[in-house]
Amino acid sequence: MRLSIPSDLSAMLRTGFWRAVSSLGIKVATAGLTYLTFVVLSRSMSQDEYGRFAFGLALATVLAVAAAMGQPTAIVRFWSEDQAAGRPQQAIQSIRSGTTLIGLAALGITAVLSVVVFVVTGTVSLTDTTTHFYGAAFLVLPMALAEFNSAALRAQGSLWTALLPRDILWRLAMPATTIALFGVGVVLSGADALALYSGLLFGTLALQYWLAHRRGYELRAGWNGTAHYWRERGGISRWLLLGALIESAALNADVVLVGLMAGLESSALYFNALRTAGLMTLISYAIVLVMAPVITRHYYAGDRFKTQLVTAAGAWGGFAFAVCTFGLFVLFGEPILSLFGPVYGDAHLILVLLAAGLLIDAATGPTLTLMTTTGQERVFVYALGAITITSLLVQALILPIYGLVGVAAVNMIARLVSQVFMALWCIAKVGVDPTIFGVLRLRGMDRQPQPR
Repeated sequence: MRLSIPSDLSAMLRTGFWRAVSSLGIKVATAGLTYLTFVVLSRSMSQDEYGRFAFGLALATVLAVAAAMGQPTAIVRFWSEDQAAGRPQQAIQSIRSGTTLIGLAALGITAVLSVVVFVVTGTVSLTDTTTHFYGAAFLVLPMALAEFNSAALRAQGSLWTALLPRDILWRLAMPATTIALFGVGVVLSGADALALYSGLLFGTLALQYWLAHRRGYELRAGWNGTAHYWRERGGISRWLLLGALIESAALNADVVLVGLMAGLESSALYFNALRTAGLMTLISYAIVLVMAPVITRHYYAGDRFKTQLVTAAGAWGGFAFAVCTFGLFVLFGEPILSLFGPVYGDAHLILVLLAAGLLIDAATGPTLTLMTTTGQERVFVYALGAITITSLLVQALILPIYGLVGVAAVNMIARLVSQVFMALWCIAKVGVDPTIFGVLRLRGMDRQPQPR
């Protein structure tokens, strides 16, 4: 089938392509630096201490999503919606209120977790250290702000200011500092590594705020108008929060569960397999970073053809890379995992199972973006929430019997069920097919924008 694409749409795709290439370049560097960080930490720590770091990072990631209160997704949606409706001041207020809400929520979560750990360690005799919980607590605020800042800047049309400080500078500073400390005889514990992560991220956030101010982008916090913003849009934000929290739990709760039930050494093994499998979604994620505001803008402008066109192009770009990467993991997964240390090569089968689930993720395209930016956030929360909770319960039951392989297999099945359901829902209710088969819908679609 040959599809004729008008010149204006071709120009739009070319622009999106080159922006996606830039985003991909940053994300490739990010993935490499992140992987280098984990390899350096894994090689310089005992497996037990590295397990504490992995456990704390997974916990901090979930808590940071809770602290973000759905605002990273909300700002992509609200900014496009308000700009399309001619309400630029309301779009700016969404950024200021979102920053304020995240700061308050993150500080509250940090305080509560710190107090709970302090009380528990003061009243109960424990056989293991709990300092990695404190490390996770103080990582919540910078991680939540970093995610929101990236989304807010991308919504405003920025790419380098959005991604460079956190994705390159922060991730470059972490392994460099770790190696420098190791060179002078300082070996980080799991809690030390988390604290270093937090301190370096605060530094790169300060740089990002300075760059955004110089270039005229909005990132400031502002209390005035926040209460009104929450009354008006808090309902949507709460559903987006639940959706983001459930999505984060689906990606990170396995590591926490394994750490609690099977020990920190097993948590380290599973963490490295999970992070390695995540490399499959590198291009998909880079494309979504660029395309999410574009998809949202065309959807709210009533242009289904452009929405479908951009979505289909993004789905195929991510899927092609995922297939090639999956093949590499099947053939060379063991030596790849052995970069972390000889013992981690044993997680080859776990890697393949987790990667198989992510292959389905790539084939179904940006279902998450469509669900959370087109008014389907409640269905997303109900569906993914039910599947994630069921998955965790099943994993907890089979972990003592089938070990980490059983946990990975359940993860794969849960991802298959959730992604297929959401893709079908998008086709039926949103009118856009996010999967690699979405290109087949373009030929018979009306190319004229329809008022919403």
